[in-house]
Amino acid sequence: MPPTVGAIPNHSRTPLRPALAALLGALLPLLAALTLAAPPASARTEAVPTATLTEVTGFGDNPSNLQMYVYVPNSVTAHPAVVVAVHYCTGSGPAMYSGTEWASLADRYGFVVVYPSVTRASKCFDVSSPQALRRGGGSDPVGIKSMVDWVTRTYAADTGRIFVTGISSGAMMTNVLLGDYPDVFAAGAAFSGVPFGCFATTDGSEWNSACSGGTLTHTPEAWGDLVRAAYPGYTGPRPRMQLWHGTADDTLRYPNFGEEIKQWTDVLGTGRTPAATDTPAAGWTRTRYGGTGDRAPVEAISLQGVGHNLYSYGMASRALTFFGLGSGGSAPQPPAGGCTVTVTTNAWNTGLTASVTVTNTGTTTVSGWKLGFTLPAGQTITGSWSATYSPASGGVTATNVSYNGTIAPHASVSFGYQATHTGNSAAPAAYTLNGTACTVS
Repeated sequence: MPPTVGAIPNHSRTPLRPALAALLGALLPLLAALTLAAPPASARTEAVPTATLTEVTGFGDNPSNLQMYVYVPNSVTAHPAVVVAVHYCTGSGPAMYSGTEWASLADRYGFVVVYPSVTRASKCFDVSSPQALRRGGGSDPVGIKSMVDWVTRTYAADTGRIFVTGISSGAMMTNVLLGDYPDVFAAGAAFSGVPFGCFATTDGSEWNSACSGGTLTHTPEAWGDLVRAAYPGYTGPRPRMQLWHGTADDTLRYPNFGEEIKQWTDVLGTGRTPAATDTPAAGWTRTRYGGTGDRAPVEAISLQGVGHNLYSYGMASRALTFFGLGSGGSAPQPPAGGCTVTVTTNAWNTGLTASVTVTNTGTTTVSGWKLGFTLPAGQTITGSWSATYSPASGGVTATNVSYNGTIAPHASVSFGYQATHTGNSAAPAAYTLNGTACTVS
């Protein structure tokens, strides 16, 4: 019988021993180096199974004993976006998973979904205690922030694309998280909620009847001050907010919707005169503030004759469009105006620099800005000044740094970047400032 393919004939085995010893001697240092270069075992085993809801324990600081559930799609992208989906009173993370379409949207777009889950008897989130209403103060917001940190570490998530949404108690928590952690979340979508601080109590109660009944009102500045007090001294960009409310809500009454609009238009400096008003569906009235496009700083949707349980399938797709993660929902594109962008480039063989100047041609101050644009194919940002950029190629968002976040009417701000290219060194053709298209000069 001929020898098996790959086997060594008998007459050659003895002479090969010295050669094998030498080969092993050469391989051992290489194997050791590969072992040292491999990621630690803990990093490899932290990731959860894909396409299934999984509970994660030991995720970090968790003063109120929340449970963390996470959904990672098979199609999870490199440096994925993260959506935190917060449940209603009496609900749970698994109920939010099965009762909304966030997981199916994650399958389509490749982001990660986190579902926090309350363990206290009421199954309501803490949006009322002094601890919950300040950054790092304790209670539920700290635990949810730890969940975001875990996903960011484990999946190298894009820290510029972290979002939160919630229903009822979860909508109230959405307001709280945007106030406590404006440097963590890029935007939120609150379905049937109340303003940040509206439910505040000092007696340990979880319920505030004046707020729920819609009788607690403040000026826009006073509401805005409550948000700003959650993170004293913070001067960076503020997350955008999408608000949903039914006019027949008898649990968290409809006046809360107007108070939320007052609060977030003050926080984002847009003024309370809508830049656009339309009817995206029968019985709906949508107003946008500070911009007319899908990613206006504040978007508010009022549903005529609808009660507290307003959430229905299809709404998450509209929230996703507001976040900038998907193409669902119907919305007009913003017209040019409100800002002007001037770009000068200096290119060489495989590199370029671009200097960008944005002028506020509107009548209100821009407080916290994000400039969106698409780099030509083959360009990748390698360095920058006076702004941060994410991601480095394709559709890019430039965000202000601490010292240049405010643009007064008729004032300008300048920043720039260095990039490599593969032949096309042109500047981007179009820009949006906080969701509003700019004139390019």
